[in-house]
Amino acid sequence: MVKSSFISVISQEESKGSVEFQVLSFTNKIKKVTSHLKLHKTDYLSQRGLQQTLGKRQRLLRYLSNINTVRYKELIDQLDIRELKTR
Repeated sequence: MVKSSFISVISQEESKGSVEFQVLSFTNKIKKVTSHLKLHKTDYLSQRGLQQTLGKRQRLLRYLSNINTVRYKELIDQLDIRELKTR
């Protein structure tokens, strides 16, 4: 789960354009759609939206890992998500 201290830090900054805030909002959206899909297994439009959101979050995380690895590591630890696969 997302740690509350991290959410308060992000909301205090109120920088909605920051990579961290965008990844946080995508993560919350992914969790919400995932719980919806557990009930509605044949909702293919929501499945496609989930895949698109996962792709957006993955691209943002890749950008952050290329720019600043320390912030990337802190973010994935705080949000409890897996690291990106390296090619």
